[in-house]
Amino acid sequence: MVPAIYARLKSEIDKVYTGKNSTVRALLVAMIMGGHVLVEGVPGLAKTTLAKTLAKATDAEFKRIQFTSDLLPADITGSNIYRMDKGKFKFIPGPIFTNILLADEINRASARTQSALLEAMQENQVTIDGRTHHLPKPFFVIATQNPQEERGTYPLPDSQLDRFMFRIRLDYPTATQEKSIIMQAVNPDVTIHPVFSPDDIDDIRKEISKIQVSDAIGQYITDLIRQTREESIIERGASPRAGVMLLNAAKGFAFLRQADYIIPDDVKNAAPLILNHRLILTQDAPPVDDVIKELLEKVKFS
Repeated sequence: MVPAIYARLKSEIDKVYTGKNSTVRALLVAMIMGGHVLVEGVPGLAKTTLAKTLAKATDAEFKRIQFTSDLLPADITGSNIYRMDKGKFKFIPGPIFTNILLADEINRASARTQSALLEAMQENQVTIDGRTHHLPKPFFVIATQNPQEERGTYPLPDSQLDRFMFRIRLDYPTATQEKSIIMQAVNPDVTIHPVFSPDDIDDIRKEISKIQVSDAIGQYITDLIRQTREESIIERGASPRAGVMLLNAAKGFAFLRQADYIIPDDVKNAAPLILNHRLILTQDAPPVDDVIKELLEKVKFS
């Protein structure tokens, strides 16, 4: 199962989704490494289709929450309902109790509602009325976000952003890709075959735990994270948690290329996805992607 797992997954997803290979690769890495993903883009770029297809291709339970301004935390986590016939409260689980949760347009909800995901994303559990309820394994959040300049959106708090391993930004498709998307509508009934199941995740993670991390790679990641705090155009750099996530993501990328050790390119592939939502730049700074590119050029592996 482990060899060519990405190629098999991509083959299934390609049946209904046309997009960059890097997008599917990042989703798979985040899922198997226990992270979460924030997907940003205008409506209509098949973000929901991608999430649903990933769930089918991994035989995972899938649920979707449409975030709106009037959504309440209990609408996500669930609540205790009093049963008069039994004279006691019964917990009714919310849609968060699933393997893959699509938090659609997460920035259309208030910060209070967004915070309902914090404990779940960090500890794979929710606490309601003092009682802890554990979530299914794996638990993977794919949150979509509309550009903040759109009306009716609320910026995600830093604590919420930090819970996401990656931020992926989707662009409009190329002309060739757009034609492919349109032609797929001719025959929309496509069968997606599972590549692996949620029960296989533990076996995959055991394989990943064997990936070797040299002291030089550890130093490279440390130097890169610390350099984000030294640049004058960066108002606030990355935290140690970002460094840990960068290491985990690099292990995931090494796994996908069927290697048992991390190389600098694994770190470089993961760094933009890890850092692009964690760096707070000054007003006169260039776009964050350019800043990260300069950082990767400045910090050398030795």
